[in-house]
Amino acid sequence: MPTGLSSTSAPTSQAYASPGLVPAARRAVEDVGHLLRFRTATVRRRRALPTAFAAMGGITLAVCTLPALFPGAHEDGRARDVLLLMPTMFAAFFVLTVVSGVSSGGGRELLARDQGVTFPVSPTTDHLGALLLAPLNVAWLLQAWVILGSAAFALGPAHAFPAMVAIVLWLVACTAMAQVLAWTMEAIRRRSYGRLAVRTIVAACALAFGVVHVTGRLTDLLDNLPTVWLVARTTQGFGSAWLGGLAFEVVVIVVAVVLGAVPAHLAARRPPRDEARLESGHYTPRRMSRTVVGTIVSIDRASVWRSVPMRRGITVLGVGPGLVAILGSMTWASATILPGLVASGGALLFGVNAWCLDGRGLLWRESLPARPDQVFAARAIVLAEFVLVATMVTLALAAVRAGLPTPAELTAIAMLVAVVTVQVLAAAMRWSAQRPFPVDMRSARATPAPPGVMIGYSSRLALSTTFTGLFFSFLARADDWRLAILFAVPLLAWSTYRLHRARLVWLDPVQRARVVLAVAA
Repeated sequence: MPTGLSSTSAPTSQAYASPGLVPAARRAVEDVGHLLRFRTATVRRRRALPTAFAAMGGITLAVCTLPALFPGAHEDGRARDVLLLMPTMFAAFFVLTVVSGVSSGGGRELLARDQGVTFPVSPTTDHLGALLLAPLNVAWLLQAWVILGSAAFALGPAHAFPAMVAIVLWLVACTAMAQVLAWTMEAIRRRSYGRLAVRTIVAACALAFGVVHVTGRLTDLLDNLPTVWLVARTTQGFGSAWLGGLAFEVVVIVVAVVLGAVPAHLAARRPPRDEARLESGHYTPRRMSRTVVGTIVSIDRASVWRSVPMRRGITVLGVGPGLVAILGSMTWASATILPGLVASGGALLFGVNAWCLDGRGLLWRESLPARPDQVFAARAIVLAEFVLVATMVTLALAAVRAGLPTPAELTAIAMLVAVVTVQVLAAAMRWSAQRPFPVDMRSARATPAPPGVMIGYSSRLALSTTFTGLFFSFLARADDWRLAILFAVPLLAWSTYRLHRARLVWLDPVQRARVVLAVAA
């Protein structure tokens, strides 16, 4: 892959002079191709890639066609209600994409930060790579599938195809516009007093939204969203209005993709202040625990809570679903879907590769006079704490509108939190031992595993925890509160057994050495 001169090298000929905008953009696109081939070549099971992409394509095709064949599609009042909600869905997708991009510091990395030191790429390449990686996220995919499926059900077979084209373009436009805002916020955050400025902007947006909601103007706001114009033009079938809507979306995509390189360059000129502050800060030593497990837990807890992606991620995980519960006026029976999704998101921040936070320090950790079972127990405790904190924040916000739960609802929620926590913990610790990856988690844009692997992890976690949440939602409506406890016991026993098997893998010295060498590579 071509690389640029270092800061200490001087150009020896005119060939190394700064290129113009068009040659620089062309080279950025070429570098993205090189990086994609590089990332593809590093996949351990390359034969699984075509299968994975074929599966996602098949699901997308089914979502775009099957709902149009359901009974009542484009006929009864339910289809009209779904169509009326389409502008809100469009706007919600844009907002959630912006929140995801801002919290990750500009989007996901196509080239890791430590590798970028040796093989520097331009900020434009980084910007384009983040755009390409944005759809490789189960949250992005689920939202896209919900919008596509809802449109197919609301419009029916006659108008579904032209609407699908327009919706796909809107998803791309939302991702590109969100990327511009994400890079802009990151450029602001890296300036002096940037953290204060970003927090002020976020607080102002939250305050404005709260005022609109309290004053009862939320419905009027949703009825006058700019997306209403776009939905009206793109859901009427082929015609001049449809072409006008598509032309508008194409223009937005092109402008946003080009414009996003500007704040990306501005952000690249300044060091990340959040990471530098946490890495160079002074911390007062805390009181030492009297037990070995307690000492290791304190070390692991500090490594988690002093990581920038962990701090930002848990804020988004805890507050985001809680706000959705408040806006949707969720009851406790319907809010049972939230703890599983929040627990899955918490595990995806680092739990699926739980040893990656140690990095090369894991070699030193293995030399400490602590038994392997104590090390495993400490890491599992810290991961459970992290998941439970995010879950409790979500439930506390949901309680604002849900009110006091009945005995059946309270029991179902408590048992659900316990079940999904152990369920996610068992899966995360098992995957951490089976497929460890060397990842530098100091960057706010880092992920604990490659994008393709993360899609598999997130889909499996989301599927299992969603079914568990739906099951306990049924139990929350039952007359007898003891049913939730009765069904939770076998689920807890099964997840505990799987966690015990993951523990046995870590206790095996050969398997533990494989994990340590992989993470410390």
